[in-house]
Amino acid sequence: MIRLFRVYFPIRIVVLLVGEALIIGLSFVLGTLWNVGALSNPEVGWLQFNNALFIEYGYLRILGLTLVMLLLWHRFDLYDSARIGVSEWQKSWMLLVLGTMLLGLLAIGRFSPSVLPGSGSLAMGIVVLILPLFGWRTAYSWIVRQPYFRERVYVLGTGDRAERLIEGLRQRVGVDVVGWTGNIPGGPTKEMVASHVAGVVLEKRAHRVIVAMPDRRGTLPVDELLDLRLAGVKVEEATSWLERINGRIEVEELYPSWLIFADGFRSSSFFQATRRLLNFIAALVGFVLALPLVPFIMLAIKLDSPGAVLYHQKRVGRGGTNFYCYKFRTMQKDAEADTGATWATDDDPRITRAGKFLRLSRLDEIPQLWCVLTGDMNFVGPRPERPEFVEWLSQAIPYYKVRHSVRPGITGWAQIKHKYGNTLGDAREKLQYDLFYIKNASIGLDLFILFQTVKIVLLGRGAL
Repeated sequence: MIRLFRVYFPIRIVVLLVGEALIIGLSFVLGTLWNVGALSNPEVGWLQFNNALFIEYGYLRILGLTLVMLLLWHRFDLYDSARIGVSEWQKSWMLLVLGTMLLGLLAIGRFSPSVLPGSGSLAMGIVVLILPLFGWRTAYSWIVRQPYFRERVYVLGTGDRAERLIEGLRQRVGVDVVGWTGNIPGGPTKEMVASHVAGVVLEKRAHRVIVAMPDRRGTLPVDELLDLRLAGVKVEEATSWLERINGRIEVEELYPSWLIFADGFRSSSFFQATRRLLNFIAALVGFVLALPLVPFIMLAIKLDSPGAVLYHQKRVGRGGTNFYCYKFRTMQKDAEADTGATWATDDDPRITRAGKFLRLSRLDEIPQLWCVLTGDMNFVGPRPERPEFVEWLSQAIPYYKVRHSVRPGITGWAQIKHKYGNTLGDAREKLQYDLFYIKNASIGLDLFILFQTVKIVLLGRGAL
């Protein structure tokens, strides 16, 4: 796997994306060559090609359109690591994007050529693109499934954690699990485990051993693992691999020493200052852009149900300090008067008609920009929880208070990876994503989360 923006991406997905970017860009270049007649009349055509590509800044249009096309395919999940290939639904979405862009470019070239100079060349590039693009997808999906390009792994361990690791490796990373301790019949002893791992690694020529043993005292074959390590076989911890595969840090069987010695969990003063400045500027811009919508939102809330337009609620922020979080009201007036503090549920009857729309569109989050301006929140971070729940969750879930080491956020890694939750299990699951974010926090990761959030909002997936 390769690490970008402190997030792990399968190398095969990065190679696929880079390959398609090059094919798209080169197709637009060939379309320009074809459109200006450089292939049929080189003497005049190459001069026109140079003028179109460099003098008229055609290369910028090519780069821009390539980026737009890749973003649209990402929006339709065509770079999902579990779906590499050219299935019928992928063909449909790819052809839809290509056809829509082709018709758009032809329409611009016909009716408003000044809006996008060179639209004819770009349209010709899409025609050129179709065959090599589908050929690349077909060839690449075949190549990555060949045994020579797959990594061989032995999983040392038994139980649910080891099985989750095996499932994740098979589905996401493109490896072959050539053996694991669960294949040993009966109750395996230390000697049986040592013999099994050494034999399978030697016979199958495994590249690495991943340790996922729940209890290692007296059962971990240290001498054999050391011999394998010295022979060139990589020996790694399951926690780190589960983090890379699933984008979260599992709290079950998590040793405090891993949190202490693991790479990450660092934040320099320069990073904090830069991030704070960027959040302040972004919140200020967001306020200005949202102002035209505010009167309509306020009117819809007032017409739909009695009560205040805004409501504030005490939340726990950085360092465990409390602050007030502001949102547009989406529930009936005094919704918790009889029940006290409770999580919202699916199809919660307390949510008003206007509130359903505001929650789905995330417009109810606009007042939280004030919390970002005051420094109580960031755009990206763990979602702030209410003090009533924090005390309970801190006792029920290990490492829960770690999430208070950073400012909470309007959106976050847990919000784009997990559905809205209203149970203890959901809180545990979201904490695992929050720990991943805290460990790998960076401006690049923040931008990636914001981009994914926009995609989720446009698709109407869940509620943040």
